[in-house]
Amino acid sequence: MTLSYAHILRQLAKERPDAPALTFSGETWTFAQLNARSSQTACALQAAGVEVGDRVALLTKNCAECFELMFACNKIGAILTGLNWRLSPAEIQSIVADAMPRVIITSPEEAHLLTPAVQQQVGVRQLITLGERYQQWRLSADDTDPGHEGAPDEVALLLYTSGTTGLPKGVMLTNQGMSYTPRLGALWGMGSDSVNLVAMPMFHIGGCGYGTSAMTVGGHTVLMREVNIAHIIQLISQYRVTHTFLVPTVVQALLEVPNIELADLSSLKWLMYGAAPMGDVLLRRAMDTLRCEFIQAYGMTETSGTVVQLPPADHAPEGPRSKLLKSVGRAIDWVKLRVVDPSTGHDVPHGEVGEIWIQSEMLMSGYWRKPSETAETVQAGGWLRTGDAAFQDAEGYIYLFDRYKDLIISGGE
Repeated sequence: MTLSYAHILRQLAKERPDAPALTFSGETWTFAQLNARSSQTACALQAAGVEVGDRVALLTKNCAECFELMFACNKIGAILTGLNWRLSPAEIQSIVADAMPRVIITSPEEAHLLTPAVQQQVGVRQLITLGERYQQWRLSADDTDPGHEGAPDEVALLLYTSGTTGLPKGVMLTNQGMSYTPRLGALWGMGSDSVNLVAMPMFHIGGCGYGTSAMTVGGHTVLMREVNIAHIIQLISQYRVTHTFLVPTVVQALLEVPNIELADLSSLKWLMYGAAPMGDVLLRRAMDTLRCEFIQAYGMTETSGTVVQLPPADHAPEGPRSKLLKSVGRAIDWVKLRVVDPSTGHDVPHGEVGEIWIQSEMLMSGYWRKPSETAETVQAGGWLRTGDAAFQDAEGYIYLFDRYKDLIISGGE
């Protein structure tokens, strides 16, 4: 049976009702509270006319309601569509026109990004602002769980890519793809005693994917509104954070804090990094300073997150295995990977550059309303063309080289 996010939360609310599930801005919700809140929000969405397959757009920096709405949508078979608040109003308008949401929820701080055309778009039944208006709307609804059990191929999330090779495309992620999140959490040493600091934005797969990895195995998630280096240090110490994911630029900024070696980061056991290359010098300095286990993750929106990793055992700073620090790692157990000559569709020999192709149940079901782009990206046999150029050594380690489609950070957004 495929475990949807809603199913997992329901189980955790029964098994660990009083355990901390989510902390944001000093307030903590237990699994029972998160389950109850998301059920009432699900009923409010239904009362607003949201049905199975309808989209609910969310435009806000990170907040606790991001998780509440993600689970609420899953409880009624709706599709949460995160909007990137870093985009221009015109770009957001284009995405909203493509996604055609029934309801748009925004924060007061980001509301100015919604143009009059967005607010008047056909099909949008309600525009709700987080805060008092949102709470009134939510509390006016029934508080019972709608009880929807989504099929494995039901779309749970619609995340828009960064548009590095054109306009952003909506990536449809299914219950089946996201059901691997608990397995990834276990792979990263997470359990019910883990505390996971999430600084990645929730409109990104790093937020709604990695951000739920500890939560879905019963752990505690500490959510940041946005990246703030001093706040990261404070939260790690205050909540005894065991896991986090940081992009290399944030790792570098963390190491540049005066007397960082004196900060109490002793609880940190695992630090994941990815989304862009981390140079040898920076990585070695981080390993020496932070003294925790390091994991490099490679993935993209279209793969529902991480599909290749360089585990702690392969982070040797010295010796013959230190060359692996230049690699992004090997495919995880339930992922098949090929390095292919895209002009022929045949695998290239070890050491020669080709395009990374991925096959897994984690893959997207396609691009929203873009069948031709889907057909170009997903080849026969379910192989997804990543657009990333790389070579593979005889042991299966992948070394990124460049982008076939464009020069962007590897793995896309």
